[in-house]
Amino acid sequence: MNTNSRKYSYKHIWTVTLPVLIGLVMEQMLGMTDTMFLGRVGEVELGAAAIAGIYYLVIYMIGFGFSIGAQIIIGRRNGEGNFGQIGRIFWHGLYFLMALALIMVLLSEWLSPKILGLMVSSPAVLTAALSYVKWRVLSLFFAFGTAMFQAFYIGTTQTKVLTFSSLIMVISNFGFNWVLIFGHFGIPALGIEGAAIGSTLSEIVSVIFLTIYTLCQKDRHKYGMNIRADFDWKELRGMMSISGWTMVQNFLSIFTWLIFFTLAEHLGEKQLAISNIIRNISGVVWMIVMAFATTGSTMTSNIIGEGHPESVIPLLKRIMKFCYMIVLSCVAMFCIFPTVFIRLFTNIPDLIDSTVPAMLVMCISYLLSPAASILFQAVAGTGNTKKAFILEVIALAIYMGYCIIIMAVFRADIAICWSADTVYALATVLLYGTYIRSRKWIGKSI
Repeated sequence: MNTNSRKYSYKHIWTVTLPVLIGLVMEQMLGMTDTMFLGRVGEVELGAAAIAGIYYLVIYMIGFGFSIGAQIIIGRRNGEGNFGQIGRIFWHGLYFLMALALIMVLLSEWLSPKILGLMVSSPAVLTAALSYVKWRVLSLFFAFGTAMFQAFYIGTTQTKVLTFSSLIMVISNFGFNWVLIFGHFGIPALGIEGAAIGSTLSEIVSVIFLTIYTLCQKDRHKYGMNIRADFDWKELRGMMSISGWTMVQNFLSIFTWLIFFTLAEHLGEKQLAISNIIRNISGVVWMIVMAFATTGSTMTSNIIGEGHPESVIPLLKRIMKFCYMIVLSCVAMFCIFPTVFIRLFTNIPDLIDSTVPAMLVMCISYLLSPAASILFQAVAGTGNTKKAFILEVIALAIYMGYCIIIMAVFRADIAICWSADTVYALATVLLYGTYIRSRKWIGKSI
């Protein structure tokens, strides 16, 4: 990799990836903590948390998608050495996301009962899901703020702080959930509402930590983070040309996931509970994959900014090899000891036994998912987010068609339904791999 061989060595890849990985795993632990606690409350609460949690993710991913676009731009400016512009990108991203959070919270009050009412057939699950969403959406203001801090630190490859912020958030969430779900220290047991309130409070703790940390950094002057930028529509329009596509793409990706869980709910409350357990177990490995994919995206953006697009494909090969080493080790453990991991989320014997086949099918998808995610994020990292969006729409259409056929038409066993992830990963590898190898992304300016 010529002059970049040391900078983008396996050691450097791991240096950037590890804090991102820890941060993503810690964030995943928010949902896992809810599941661990609610799995001991009842199947209705467990299933409702799955639907409501993904519904919240659909809303959150719109703003998070914008921050991904901002991260790509920050990475390009960092690679170019144009550090002074990074602060303006951060501030305009923050302005936009705070306005978006306000709009989303207001719309949720009106639309959430209608949307979830159409999607959920069980009255008990619907009631529980709405009680969760009511409190959870309030965290958008703080979650979006955290997303912009992450865009800044990942884009500038200063990822260590994300480890600490995420660890603080998870520890806070565990404590808040224990107190609020079951009721301690004189506080009444709030059940699923307590899970939502606990997650929201932990988001507040996280963004406060990141704010204080950033204010204490000496190099905030270097990046223009010390002075609040005046709002400029031209600056925001420039960001939207990149971030707009990542916003829509992230929304569609999670929305199809919500449809999968809605179809699972129509198969039965037990099938939904199984899917929620699998989602959380899969989420651990998925976060490992996403950590490497995120590293690939920001390194791709940085390396292009440095003027070395020919080094992108060798870099991606290194990242894939590294990712597969870790992912396949985890998947092997899942396959050998499935009930050990399932018991982390429920102590209901029949539910444990019924979850094992679906878990084994889920593991198959990880033979392709690392390559799929890394290639997808790399295309976005080149700055051609419109092309990435188009390819993603094609992959999602294939995924949704498969889900509808096996879940709505044939009403297949839930284990077979989880093969949809493998179908999606295969489509993604073929689409994005072909585009990366075409090298048509070289010369894209942002």
